[in-house]
Amino acid sequence: MTAAEAAAPAAEKGTKRFQAKRDAILAAAADAINEQSAKGMTFADVARRVGLNTTSVTYYFKRKEDLAAACFDYTLDYLQSMLDEAMAEPTPEQRVDRLLSTNMARLARIERGEETSYAILSDLRAMEGPVKNELLRKWQRVFRTARQLWGEEKSREHKDLLGARAHVLLENIFWLAAWLDRYALDQYDRVEARLMDVFRYGIAPADAKWQPNLLNVAYEEPEPGRESFLVAATRLINELGYRGASVQKIASELNVTKGSFYHHLDAKDDLVIECYKRSFDTIAEAQREADAGGGTHWQRLSSMIATLLDVQFSEHGPLLRTTALSGLPLRARQGMIDRSNRIARRFAGTIIDGISEGSIRAIDPLVASQALMAAQNAAFDLRKWASTMERERAVALYASTIAFGMFDDRILDA
Repeated sequence: MTAAEAAAPAAEKGTKRFQAKRDAILAAAADAINEQSAKGMTFADVARRVGLNTTSVTYYFKRKEDLAAACFDYTLDYLQSMLDEAMAEPTPEQRVDRLLSTNMARLARIERGEETSYAILSDLRAMEGPVKNELLRKWQRVFRTARQLWGEEKSREHKDLLGARAHVLLENIFWLAAWLDRYALDQYDRVEARLMDVFRYGIAPADAKWQPNLLNVAYEEPEPGRESFLVAATRLINELGYRGASVQKIASELNVTKGSFYHHLDAKDDLVIECYKRSFDTIAEAQREADAGGGTHWQRLSSMIATLLDVQFSEHGPLLRTTALSGLPLRARQGMIDRSNRIARRFAGTIIDGISEGSIRAIDPLVASQALMAAQNAAFDLRKWASTMERERAVALYASTIAFGMFDDRILDA
């Protein structure tokens, strides 16, 4: 039982009316979290969405933190139920296929208005105290179950590979909601089949090798000291979300005053925008450098992937996660989304050219580029995992999930 559930009057909890109103509040809060982040969600906004006054909402959830925790708790339970359903299938491929199919059916119901979205988990680490510990415990169970979709680990390195696969798979499940609205509802089955094709066989042809070249994408900040602010801010925002990473926390991370922070940047929104620009510039530079280096388009794409993962796992990284977008004003947010889409289209262009020359499998380039964007975006979360091995090996294991698919172990012999 969550703290929020314990706060409600015992006599009311079992009634259908109580449960229906509570579910409506949770659905409205999930929408608010997805639009504004958990820290940005307010009782007043949630109350407005369900046609109640603020006092009525506090009858069900005494504190805003209780409401956010209940939303995250619901998401984790939903994910766990989908994974448990998938685990009933006999083979790894069928389990992954079942998970994707179940999630696509959920997204179709949401599009038809038959179901509401659940809260994304990007702000989970910004929670505090025992509630955070309980939510993280449930997340760890979700992750372990996802790793078990491929069966038992055969070795430590095999376990590392399965961990990378589970992470990329879950991130793609979350990321789908960000780009699926570009397709009509009657195209969802096709998108599902094309995405599963990438999961099953990857981007590279069957005889391809993992031999990327690391590209020079060193970020050069013209103003001394400003780069360290951007790196520290990016790490904290990735860990705690846009609103969880306060100016005070960023300044404390650098052991400087808030005044020093405002010497470099005028406002926190400016900081996030600059962090995004730094990240997008790094990605764009990797794309340009790979094209300038020539070679097959598979060679170019693999070098882009390896370089960006190396940045994510290095002391000079990371790249800012797209989850920070929910904290930005709408106009600034749209500008960052537009640039992200241009980057994805450039990945798709490389894939198309590779298909034409035969160095990349015949796949849907738009779907594959989104799978690639999701994997690259989420790599920050596996920095600790990557630190347990040589970085080149961590990059190879992680990249193989998209390069060769989620059921090909050739990277273990490389």
